[in-house]
Amino acid sequence: MAEVVTTTPHFAAPSPALRQIGLPDLATALRRGWADFLGTPTQLMFLCVLYPFIGLVAATMAAGGDVMHLFYPMAAGFALVGPLAALGLYEISRRREAGKPAHWSHVFEVLKSPALPGIAALGLLLVVLFLAWIWAAHAIFAATLGALPQDPRGLGALALLEQVFGTPEGHRMLLLGHLAGLGFAAVVLALTVVSFPMLLDRPQNGLGQAIGTSLRAVAANPVPMAAWGLIVAVLLLAGSLPLFIGLAVVLPVLGHATWHLYRQVVVR
Repeated sequence: MAEVVTTTPHFAAPSPALRQIGLPDLATALRRGWADFLGTPTQLMFLCVLYPFIGLVAATMAAGGDVMHLFYPMAAGFALVGPLAALGLYEISRRREAGKPAHWSHVFEVLKSPALPGIAALGLLLVVLFLAWIWAAHAIFAATLGALPQDPRGLGALALLEQVFGTPEGHRMLLLGHLAGLGFAAVVLALTVVSFPMLLDRPQNGLGQAIGTSLRAVAANPVPMAAWGLIVAVLLLAGSLPLFIGLAVVLPVLGHATWHLYRQVVVR
């Protein structure tokens, strides 16, 4: 009698159900994010991350000339890779939520996650989007202010500001640049507002389903998610003044708050 071999088919984890949230839920996420930050301060760690970025921006300003026009796009573009920098904060919030000990060193627990390949792939996508934004910003400059006669030695900071705010080409550059920036920010928000936390929380779902859930969450909650994007933009701007030092507090709070926003949107 022939032996019958049975195999258990492999099924992908089901897509999680979503909730519809309101604006008060955003305030709740921020309040819980602030509590996580106070419970496990990480501002010194973020200063170590921010100082190289501040040095890069300072080098751009010092170089002047052909790269001065990229100062603002580089500073604004930091928000595009912010979700990647917040990964360790999601882990801290996850541990606090589960009643486990939480310390700043637990940010490195992300490196042990089964979803690390998916996290790396999504992080690489954010880096590509950041580089695409810098390229777009340069192209917009070249098509507007770059078409004006320039000093062979390049534009200084004051001369650039005069052209930006005092010429029709500068006004057009501001309009096109901010529209392009809004588009890039919307794409990053839709791709990552749920996906990074979900990869840590449900690695069995995989990268494709995490991104799909993030897109569905934004589609199901367009007004709250748009408001969340505005809150993030305003807080990042406030934290950037002066000299980006405030981001050492703003980034951790937003990172923790994003975890709690994920918890409110995605049904456990």
